Amino acid sequence: MIYEGKAITVKEIEGGIAQLNFDLQGESVNKFNRLTLEELGAATEKLGAREDLKGLVFTSSKDSFIVGADITEFTKLFAGPEDELIANSLNANAIFNAIEDLPFPTVSAINGIALGGGLEMCLATDYRLMAPKAKIGLPEVKLGIFPGFGGTVRLSRLVGVDYAVEWICGGTENRADAALKVGAVDSIIEADKLVEAAVALINECNAGKLDYKARREEKKGKIKLNAMESMMAFEISKAFVAGKAGKNYPAPVEAIKVMQKHAGLTRDKAVEVEAKGFAKMAKTNVAACLVGLFLNDQALKKKASAWEKEAADVNLAAVLGAGIMGGGVAFQSALKGTPILMKDINQDGIKLGLNEAKKLLSKRISKGKMDADKMGDVLNNITPTLNYGDFKNVDLVVEAVVENPKVKDAVLRETEDTVREDTILTSNTSTISINKLAENLKRPENFCGMHFFNPVHMMPLVEVIRGEKTSDRAIATTVAYAKAMGKTPIVVNDCPGFLVNRVLFPYFGGFAALLRDGADFQKIDKVMEKFGWPMGPAYLLDVVGMDTAKHANEVMAEGFPERMKADFKSAIDVMFENERYGQKNDKGFYRYEEDRKGKPKKVVDEQTYELIKPVVADQKDFEEEDIIARMMIPLCLETVRCLEDNIVEAPADADMGLIYGIGFPPFRGGALRYIDDMGVDKFVELADKYADLGPLYHPTEKLREMAKNGEKFFG
Repeated sequence: MIYEGKAITVKEIEGGIAQLNFDLQGESVNKFNRLTLEELGAATEKLGAREDLKGLVFTSSKDSFIVGADITEFTKLFAGPEDELIANSLNANAIFNAIEDLPFPTVSAINGIALGGGLEMCLATDYRLMAPKAKIGLPEVKLGIFPGFGGTVRLSRLVGVDYAVEWICGGTENRADAALKVGAVDSIIEADKLVEAAVALINECNAGKLDYKARREEKKGKIKLNAMESMMAFEISKAFVAGKAGKNYPAPVEAIKVMQKHAGLTRDKAVEVEAKGFAKMAKTNVAACLVGLFLNDQALKKKASAWEKEAADVNLAAVLGAGIMGGGVAFQSALKGTPILMKDINQDGIKLGLNEAKKLLSKRISKGKMDADKMGDVLNNITPTLNYGDFKNVDLVVEAVVENPKVKDAVLRETEDTVREDTILTSNTSTISINKLAENLKRPENFCGMHFFNPVHMMPLVEVIRGEKTSDRAIATTVAYAKAMGKTPIVVNDCPGFLVNRVLFPYFGGFAALLRDGADFQKIDKVMEKFGWPMGPAYLLDVVGMDTAKHANEVMAEGFPERMKADFKSAIDVMFENERYGQKNDKGFYRYEEDRKGKPKKVVDEQTYELIKPVVADQKDFEEEDIIARMMIPLCLETVRCLEDNIVEAPADADMGLIYGIGFPPFRGGALRYIDDMGVDKFVELADKYADLGPLYHPTEKLREMAKNGEKFFG
């Protein structure tokens, strides 16, 4: 054994060739934490001192190769001084440079995922062999940063500027065929033959058939573009990427600027430029928020995995109500491999549900994500029915009928009588109390909410709602089924609107009051979209549907009358009364026309202004900061109340629910992190400035205590 550690071992395998193997003890994946980097440095130093070695193969004992850096270490690291961040990057680069400078040929045998620092290390070797099912990429921009272990330097020289920009700025995970096409890897080899092929490659180098030194010098040199070519490549890329990423996500454009700066430098100077650029991005609030989101997401996954251990198997599911929502649920379940019955009371409903599934599958075929055989398999997983004949075999039922408590009550009681005693019943209600729906059930312990968001196939969140009598088994099984459908489940306690709608409707309340006071709904939309929302509140109401919003608002007003019962007639009321329901009938705050792709395109409709004139003040030009404050304070305060009322268990649950459920701007991290970033004391001060607008703007006593004590939601 040449070297033995807790993450890395090095041994001689044959003919003077060594194998450096990654196998991080106590972890399911390999990652570049401090320990792994330290051991890699020590192992490389030992290898460099050996004069008898003829080559080195890098391997992994785990299914993945190296998934990247240990992101749990980022929060503390990024909070430190910028010069420490630079030093950290240069330290890792010194190790990778030492690998690149070893006095013999080196090969990475990539058996599984190699992302971020994992790929950057592979780029330091002379050759890369990749298994057919492996994926490689540099996804750092998704965390608000870009590669800092030499990735921008080595990839741009290996594959060229255009492909390097595409990979780094897109943050994509790339399959073996795509990696081979651009020259990021040298060959695709079956996983069990990787070491054998790597040894053969090293032997060819030592026999003089391959010039590994020449390849190495190319990778360590300058980018081979003249001044004009370089200027064109980088300036065009910057303009294109800036348009795609937007100003709220600076890392992709900064990555290009860094590549442009080090294009004319050799490796050792180039990595210094990269390290400085990396540190600059790591110190941004965007990076702090996106890293926080990643950690929050990991925390959610950990909770879901814990629930899975207690879950009963769901081998057959059923959905009641075969409309757009029911068809979406059926499609998602079938696509991810859980067969599902789709029941409706008439053939037209069944047809609508099946058509929804077919439409979604056809889109996948047209985009090359699926072939006709796979489409057939998915459709065969959906069994349409007009009766309860097969329901004795169903493990979990999703009720997705009309949002009416009497109808839901009747359907749930009827279903309970036809299923087994251990079958889990769930309701896809967005507003109706789970406790209320459980009142007439014989087995309320087997009942909970399972709130999907529309469109089901696109929206990642599922709220799993616990009623007073819901058992852990029901929650666990529903969470596991949501995960099996490819969704992110968040467990919440019952209350009007649960988490997402309870928080969303104070936001709409802020919007309604702004219109009442003379704000222009188009300007509000533009300001909030600039703030980072995917669509402004007027546009969002049109997408949600004015009838749906009106109904949900009534539920909120009944549940929280002090805060959410308006004392004025709103523009939303006027839209509803005039049957301007939004996209569902092509007119709401905006009119909707089909674009060339057949999708609804919003158009300004002057009639809206005439209709709302009786309920709004003369138009007034509000400052952007004023609009943002009046929209965001109610949303943030209601999120605080959900946490204080134990509707959600932790701040991470609340913030992820808003990001996955209503598109809260990810680069701002969520409502509670937004308060943290402003400072709890400053947020309370801001809310107090708007106190005369009513209880929606009044901080809770606990929040005032946090402000007084200098506390935060996230440490």
